[in-house]
Amino acid sequence: MRKHTDKLSADLPKRDSSCPSLFQTSRRKFVESVLVAGAGAMFSSSQFLSQLSAQSTPAVRGAKAGRIDVHYHLTPPALIQAFGAKPFANAANSANWTIENTLMDMERNGVAAVMCSIAPQADPFADVSKAVGLTRECNEYFARVMTDHPGRFGLFAALPLPNVDAALREIDYALGTLKADGIALFTVYGDKWLGDKAFDPVFDELNRRKAVLFTHPNTANCCRNLLPNIAEGTIEWGTDTTRAISNVLFNGTAARCPDVRMIFSHGGGTMPYLVERFEALAKTPKFVSQFPGGFAPAAGKFYYDTAWTTNPEAMSALSKLIPNSHILFGTDFPYLTAADQLRDLKECGVFSAADLEKIESQNALPLLPRFKV
Repeated sequence: MRKHTDKLSADLPKRDSSCPSLFQTSRRKFVESVLVAGAGAMFSSSQFLSQLSAQSTPAVRGAKAGRIDVHYHLTPPALIQAFGAKPFANAANSANWTIENTLMDMERNGVAAVMCSIAPQADPFADVSKAVGLTRECNEYFARVMTDHPGRFGLFAALPLPNVDAALREIDYALGTLKADGIALFTVYGDKWLGDKAFDPVFDELNRRKAVLFTHPNTANCCRNLLPNIAEGTIEWGTDTTRAISNVLFNGTAARCPDVRMIFSHGGGTMPYLVERFEALAKTPKFVSQFPGGFAPAAGKFYYDTAWTTNPEAMSALSKLIPNSHILFGTDFPYLTAADQLRDLKECGVFSAADLEKIESQNALPLLPRFKV
């Protein structure tokens, strides 16, 4: 797979190190058979421009009313070219996955739409010298897929943090030109978590735009290789989600930016299990004025997806802490599938059939109105 990918990558035109325009397409020759985790066929930039011009608000065509997966990773060709296929090929469903496979799987499981975002494998934007251009290429790729399959794919656009100025430019481009449904951020960038004062301009702009913010855990500088033979995703990512939630709340970002509608992955990580400690902290003199109703109502304003938490223990804890209306269906594809998650959600015994219907589709619609049918 790597050898084949490298051969094709060698055929790709070299790109300028500056952030190129969408219309300077550099990857038309990249065939979909090598794309990891569902990256699909490309089309010309002129076609893309005409479709965007014709669809200021893309219409839903071809999508049936059904489930919406808010946590779905595709790997754009730019990432494969930058890192090779190996970092993205560690999931059983990744190898040789195509857009056509994705659509067939969606039909089998009654999934109307999936929200594309980038997984943190290979820490894709850690190299600040490449992050701006790489982020733009990935967002443009997702926008092409979204436009080519109206109503089936959505876009949570990445930002090149911790470069705040570039991130602000990308917000404008992604939400304005690419018609993204929201923004996707990692919980941490190096040694700065969401809620850090350095990111205030980004949250202020997202608040001004009343944007949806999808978050995904990553590994902080402090916490790499803590335990031998245990991958960071097994323990650390749940913990890092909790760090981001607590930092956004206790640093005052959430209160200052009430119109940012935030989604946290994996059922909020370990946050539901630490709620007693958070409640105690919220009652201390330093924070009591920020949490007049306590910690739980503040945490309950966020949204949480079900990926990797469709077990009775996790769902019981989450559903006792936050309203069911703020639980969203998410798979973390390609690491889990819709079939896995739908089966486990049903069998966990926490939700009624009516609750499941809302979690799987209806709860997401206020955040993603483009998918209303």
